[in-house]
Amino acid sequence: MKADYQELVDEISALLGAPATLENRDFRLIAFGAHDSDDDLAMDPVRTRSILTRRSTAAVRSWFEGFGIARATGPVRIPAAPDAGVFRGRICLPVRHRGIVHGYVWLLDAEPGPDPEQLAAAMEVAERIGVLLADEAKAGADLSREFRTVLTAGRGWQRDMAAAALRAALGAAADGLHALVCVAPWSGEVPGPVPAVAAMGVAPWRGPLAPEGPSGGDAGDGRPGDVPADDRALALLVRLRTADALTPATAAAARVAGAAGAGGAAAGVSEPVRDLAELATAWRQAAAAARAARAQPRLGPVAQWSAIGPYRMLAALGPADDPATRALLSPANPELARTAEVFLDCAGQAGRAAAALGIHRQTLYYRLSRVEALTGLDLDDGEDRLLLHMALKAARLGP
Repeated sequence: MKADYQELVDEISALLGAPATLENRDFRLIAFGAHDSDDDLAMDPVRTRSILTRRSTAAVRSWFEGFGIARATGPVRIPAAPDAGVFRGRICLPVRHRGIVHGYVWLLDAEPGPDPEQLAAAMEVAERIGVLLADEAKAGADLSREFRTVLTAGRGWQRDMAAAALRAALGAAADGLHALVCVAPWSGEVPGPVPAVAAMGVAPWRGPLAPEGPSGGDAGDGRPGDVPADDRALALLVRLRTADALTPATAAAARVAGAAGAGGAAAGVSEPVRDLAELATAWRQAAAAARAARAQPRLGPVAQWSAIGPYRMLAALGPADDPATRALLSPANPELARTAEVFLDCAGQAGRAAAALGIHRQTLYYRLSRVEALTGLDLDDGEDRLLLHMALKAARLGP
């Protein structure tokens, strides 16, 4: 599919005698023509960033959308704005299909510029691109029910049937390696096409990473309304080339989580799988990694299952509700809980813990004595320390 886009972009570049770039409606780069100009202004900061990072910033997107490109049905000329990093004017060709904008073709404007006949020919090519983007979006949306059914199906015949249905729907895309991405929380609709993503859907993501029971619940059709608002995540099925290169999955996760960043979204990436019947396990891995990314900022905003350390095991447990630690984990004792967690993170080394907390060592000892009194645990006992440390970390994961 990417080769098709590249060929069409090159066709527009040839028609208009200028290098063209194609972005989807979220301003994610899909394809671009070769730049062989010696003109320094041909690669202004906005165009350079778009090609190198394969995306534009929210500010750039807002600025260009201010010229009405999302509503336009024909070419839009946009003047230069050096203060915004746009040293050269642009010509935007909206990529539409059946009245819906799916992306934009961008060209640098110049005098005298393309004539109306050339622009009309280029718009015809843009319409062909629109058909491809619309088909790709529809294919991903059409797979949402089958995809989510695989993620939520129980073991045995239900999972086998769900995997067979998804395999048939994916066709050739079902072969090879895949990774699952969980972006959570997710409050919007399923987004438009994302590079390397074979299927997308909304699925529940909370709960322990435990072996599922013999049967699954109703999978619905993958629309946001099928999943409770506080348990909603976006699932992405990402194609991989090799098992040791998760870059397509982490890139897709970062792209989608970045778009949802205002809602505090984090993302988790599973281990690679070859069999679609393994996707339920991969989904629990991805969901656990997303929970870990939200619980521990140093792991996020995109966390890989293989890199979340003890949270792999903690995710298999239920909510932290041990009687000994219940009072410590209540909203009334955040300072004591934080002190205990840092002390245990520092392997019980008082000097390191006091320095990390920015308090005197005697203050640390006083707080730890209060922790022992509140919990009934002995911090000189290895098993008591283990119980407390697990409870504190599990509490970070949330329900």
